Amino acid sequence: MSKDKSTETSGKTLLKSSFGMSFATLLSRITGLVRVRLESTVFGGGDVASAWFFAFAIANLFRRVLGEGAIANALIPLIADTDAREGREKAKKQLAFVFLLLGAILAVIVLTGSLVSWLILKYSPDWEIGFLNYPRIRMMFQLLIILMPYGFFICLTGVVGAVLNYAGSFMFPAMVSLLLNIVLLAGLSIAWVCAMSPGEFLPMLAWLVPISGALQLILVTLWMWKLGFFPNFRCFVQGKDICRKLWKLAFPGIVSYSVLQLSFVIDQSMAASLNSQAIPALNYVYRIVDIPIGLVAVSFGTVLVATMSRAAAAGDIREISRSLEFSLRVVWFVTLPLAALIIFFHNNMLHVLCLGGRYTNSDLQAAHWVAVFYSLGIPFFCSLKVLLPAFYSRKKMTTTLVVSSVATVLNIGLNYILMRRFAQGGIALATVFSSIFQNAVLLWLLSREKMIANAVKTALTFVRSATVSLGVAGGLYWIYLRYFEAWSSSHWSCELIFLAALGTVFSIGYFGISYLLRSPECSDVIAILMRKIRKKA
Repeated sequence: MSKDKSTETSGKTLLKSSFGMSFATLLSRITGLVRVRLESTVFGGGDVASAWFFAFAIANLFRRVLGEGAIANALIPLIADTDAREGREKAKKQLAFVFLLLGAILAVIVLTGSLVSWLILKYSPDWEIGFLNYPRIRMMFQLLIILMPYGFFICLTGVVGAVLNYAGSFMFPAMVSLLLNIVLLAGLSIAWVCAMSPGEFLPMLAWLVPISGALQLILVTLWMWKLGFFPNFRCFVQGKDICRKLWKLAFPGIVSYSVLQLSFVIDQSMAASLNSQAIPALNYVYRIVDIPIGLVAVSFGTVLVATMSRAAAAGDIREISRSLEFSLRVVWFVTLPLAALIIFFHNNMLHVLCLGGRYTNSDLQAAHWVAVFYSLGIPFFCSLKVLLPAFYSRKKMTTTLVVSSVATVLNIGLNYILMRRFAQGGIALATVFSSIFQNAVLLWLLSREKMIANAVKTALTFVRSATVSLGVAGGLYWIYLRYFEAWSSSHWSCELIFLAALGTVFSIGYFGISYLLRSPECSDVIAILMRKIRKKA
């Protein structure tokens, strides 16, 4: 089989796997946007929203580090290796040991976090630390006591999800993640309809979060049992061996993810010290930015970790290289136009999603530079999700640790510099710069190993897609300012109609020009979509 034919076959397999997960993720993002609408209406853009987002970020931190982060990425290559060499039963015994050990660690973390929050609330009025006595910070610690158990449930859910991904089930774990949005939408709707005060609805919403986490864990565990991958808790043969191997692989990743998440918490802390609007501005805008990240990058990244791990276990480095190059091109082809669209029309999107209720025009203005800078970072946030599996699958965790640690230090340093000029926008810009740095270093390292099958073709995709995206989006923005600005801004419903029409015209323009320029990514995506339509017919 020729190299081009192998790349095409590998790419189609990746697209098929990622499309199913992307559909589930699309549903999650749609419900997430409805949730943004309700959160902005109920919370507003001040102290209440700051407390909620800050507390939820801390509770969710452990999921990113231990659940969907280092443990999951280290576990998949180990399970793939054991499953291939020693059989399924041995892999299930190893899983049992990992789940019991991780569960014990998470229980200690949750109890400690809740206890520390309680102690801070009890004794901070006696301490001469003004920051701890801000209303938004005290509310945050009150919420954190309730939210911490969510970390326990969602971490284990993330690890089970990683096992399901290895077993070839990508869509179900993504569908289960919808539960959080559904449960919170129900709670926010009740708070809005009943006109509840923050003191009434905040505790209710906080309790709904760990409940949704427990439900997610139950569902993915039952699915794991159905697929025949349920851990064998009757015997812990070689438990110490798997622990030693997992620790060796996961420790660099744990440190790496911990550094990244520490940077995120520092971002939130610095934003909280700026003003009451900073954290909501960062979070509401990131919800919009997270749409392409979730739909494209996370879907590809999740599939790639499992696919590349199987290829690495079989010693097929060429397959890893082909998968990486193809995924990088498709991710840039899809995310660059989305970035361009958000850069030019972010104000319209925020107007539709957030303005109203407790969210004011002042809150909308506070999000301007955040939206501009986060939008610039979309392609780089997404490509990281594709680049990292190339290292995880080959058990090169130390490399990603060093690169992410340096990028995090850079991010924190830039925060101090840029927030003086752009306030919360400076925090967003610092995140983008650190992401560009990570991309550049990882691409350089992969190029040195000749892991990117066709570097020229990959670079051409970025340049071509960026040029077409900015051209089409810029042209539509000029038309908007000249003919439609007054009409679309007259009411949020008119703006919603305008955005729907804009998205349609932009998509036709971008894909049409790309097709005329013979973009191979355009042909690949169309071919897979047409094949799915024929199957349904």
